[in-house]
Amino acid sequence: MDKVFVLDFGSQYTQLIARKIRELGVYSEIFPFSLSMSRIKKEKPMAIILSGGPQSVYAPDSPKISEEIFQLGIPVLGICYGLQIMAHVLGGKVKPSKKREYGFAFLDVKDRKGLLSNIKDRSQVWMSHGDKVHDVPRGFIISGVTSNCHAAVIESQDKKLFGVQFHPEVIHTTQGLRVLANFLFRQAGFKKEWKMGSFIQTKVQKIRDQVGKEKVICGLSGGVDSLVTSLLIHKAIKNRLTCIFVDNGLMRKGQFQELLKNFRHRFSLSVIGVDASESFLEKLERVISPERKRKIIGKEFIRIFEREAKKIGKVKFLAQGTIYPDVIESNPVKGPSSKIKSHHNVGGLPKNLSFQLVEPLKELFKDEVRELGRELGVEKNFVLQHPFPGPGLAVRIVGEVTRERLKIIREADEILIQEIKKARLYNKLWQAFTVLLPVKSVGVMGDQRTYQRVVVLRLVRSVDGMTADWYPADTHVLSRISSRIVNEVDGVNRVVYDITTKPPGTIEWE
Repeated sequence: MDKVFVLDFGSQYTQLIARKIRELGVYSEIFPFSLSMSRIKKEKPMAIILSGGPQSVYAPDSPKISEEIFQLGIPVLGICYGLQIMAHVLGGKVKPSKKREYGFAFLDVKDRKGLLSNIKDRSQVWMSHGDKVHDVPRGFIISGVTSNCHAAVIESQDKKLFGVQFHPEVIHTTQGLRVLANFLFRQAGFKKEWKMGSFIQTKVQKIRDQVGKEKVICGLSGGVDSLVTSLLIHKAIKNRLTCIFVDNGLMRKGQFQELLKNFRHRFSLSVIGVDASESFLEKLERVISPERKRKIIGKEFIRIFEREAKKIGKVKFLAQGTIYPDVIESNPVKGPSSKIKSHHNVGGLPKNLSFQLVEPLKELFKDEVRELGRELGVEKNFVLQHPFPGPGLAVRIVGEVTRERLKIIREADEILIQEIKKARLYNKLWQAFTVLLPVKSVGVMGDQRTYQRVVVLRLVRSVDGMTADWYPADTHVLSRISSRIVNEVDGVNRVVYDITTKPPGTIEWE
């Protein structure tokens, strides 16, 4: 299958580029910017995309690239830093911008023969840069400009080299998909061959190749990612898979027993249920740091998996529902991306792990996992459920996790979910949840002074979890939720609404 290589220079949007390419029906893979020329020549991609990145091309430790990559005779598209490094390597000049440009801009098209075919004038683009191309390399033209960037799009149509200063991969660039499609289909000559059915076939064979005749255990969290992982692996190795579903004491109200029954009967999986709630809560006593919480939870899960694996006998592999946002926020695994937070199934794993990992979804975004789930026969309601963090309510209680605080957050969470479903909002949202703050506020209830907890409501919309917008909920809905929480949940006298986007905030508070 023909493919695109995406070389990562450290952008938080790198995987979003790859996902958008797959959305257009073309297979893509991500590699670090330092990928060797010999590997590129051996793999023979039909095109290469250079991602954005946080550094300046002139910084001593900034990521560099060989000029040879532009002499391969295949189309190359540089995005943001990728544009700047292309211009720099090919003899152009990049300079710090007098006015940094972060946010919306409007593109004026100067040439529509190449990358900007059928792109409308004054279309909105998303900028995020401090440097910009001052002089374009010989043989290039400027085909697009903005009010603050005279070389917003440059191209050499003869050499099939293109660069954009904006980010076509984000939803804020209104015609970004069309720009990517022009590059893929008009310039690189791709055909739409990538689809989830082909992903299943490829992954099933890779799982069989990796596992051989060994046994695998899979940790079920109660969410879509781990369930889809288990179904994909079960498709590959059948009864050599055993799933382990652990009650860590950090789940929603009644969630463990209901899900355990569904896993066994609805999906016909071999599932061991383990009640380890006391163990997790003991380990989390007096722990405040969210990073420590995640690492403690990750290590405790592994300890339980190791114990259960001994009972099964000779288990070599552990499967996890790790998806790409978990990876990119935990570790710069592909390129020089910044670490945001450790996810329990990535950053929380011990160095001396006794299992080899099977993570078939770690290059996929949530929406792709949901599509995969539908292909594997998972019913719509389960596939479309909101993401729930592996560390559970531990990262929705800011500060120490206690039984009292868990009771409060469970009750508040249940009210929130009931009300957004009643208002028919559930399927319009990416996530809806409550957060318990480690502060108290003064209130008046029954003509008496109270000094009680504060609950935050968090409702967001997103496509892939890498960016998100807060949801402008109807005030009547918010009023009902607030009234019910204050009146029905003991220990709460104040409810507030989080109106922070991602970025700068993350979706979860910890």
